[in-house]
Amino acid sequence: MKLSLRAGDTSKPIRLGRIERYVLVQQMRALGVALAVISALVMLIDFVEISRGLGSETDLSALRIVGLMLIKSPQVIVQLLPFVFLFGTLSAFVSLNRRSELIAMRAAGISAWRFVLPAAGMALVLGVLTVTCIGPLAAAGDNLFQRERARISGSVLGAEEDKQAIWLREGEDTRQMVIRAGRQDRANARLLDVTFFIYTTDPQGRRAFSERIDAPAASLSAGRWRLINAVGAQTGQRAVRYATLDLPSSLADDEAFERFARPQATSFWSLPAQISRIEDAGFSSTAYRLRLQQLLATPLMFAAMSILAAAFSLRLMRLGDLAKMTVGAVVLGFAFFFLNQASSAFGSAEVVPPFVAAWLPAMLTALAAFTLLFYTEDG
Repeated sequence: MKLSLRAGDTSKPIRLGRIERYVLVQQMRALGVALAVISALVMLIDFVEISRGLGSETDLSALRIVGLMLIKSPQVIVQLLPFVFLFGTLSAFVSLNRRSELIAMRAAGISAWRFVLPAAGMALVLGVLTVTCIGPLAAAGDNLFQRERARISGSVLGAEEDKQAIWLREGEDTRQMVIRAGRQDRANARLLDVTFFIYTTDPQGRRAFSERIDAPAASLSAGRWRLINAVGAQTGQRAVRYATLDLPSSLADDEAFERFARPQATSFWSLPAQISRIEDAGFSSTAYRLRLQQLLATPLMFAAMSILAAAFSLRLMRLGDLAKMTVGAVVLGFAFFFLNQASSAFGSAEVVPPFVAAWLPAMLTALAAFTLLFYTEDG
């Protein structure tokens, strides 16, 4: 198999030759080793954390702790995958350089772009696979771990969760309701210590407060809120007591008790619907929009890390600077990782738009990698 690079030959697709396939095989092997090392460290840390946390509260067997570790660790490993591509690609190309294989390739007139770009393309494909398939499975495992941890810990965590206040918003164009519940009774499907703030909207879009209704308990069923022993007061009028009061609702029966999942624990496929639900409920969806953009930028980040690692390892061994270049690649990789964390913090705080906060680190990493590769290859 040879590359079809003749001028004007556009009928045949560009295929990978033996050299490209050989470099890709070396890269995949190194990525597997890097993934195994990082996964082992993450799982060891999670095993110790679960043992000292849940293991100290309840009597858990080692097998049960391992099971909890296996559903918790993938989410952390997925977040550390950029380092897998950085260290794995760096290791592969350094090994090729130490065995003088890169020297032989370049002495034969083969451009570095010929074996670096296929490696970056493979990283891009693996990034898409991670976002669309592996990431959702890891998010599902993290949600399962959170539920198992709450169940194992007993009623203590459950009672604390039930005591947390719940805020909801629903309504239509002319009428809106903001609902606050001090507690929830999941066993009986009720909200306790409930306050309904009702607003009306005029044709000009101006919203005005209309009525406040307080009740010890409210249950949601068949498209209506049923309030018990409610007290309602409209603007400028005396309070009115109701033994029972029904209010129309557009929520599903289980949505009053459902909490929004954390952005990191929400899969790529669920994020658009989650963003719509959060905005319909009247809350800020910035963190979820940021998470969605970060997932979309993940393949570019993987490819950029691969190009960055390859560019740093192309220097000839006889020049004596390979060790310094390798250390520089690791330092620069960590610098971009911390830039990503800082950018996420700015995006969550709405200092910068989520799109900019998510794509800026990946773009800067890619630009730095291409700049270094141009300088190394073309001078």
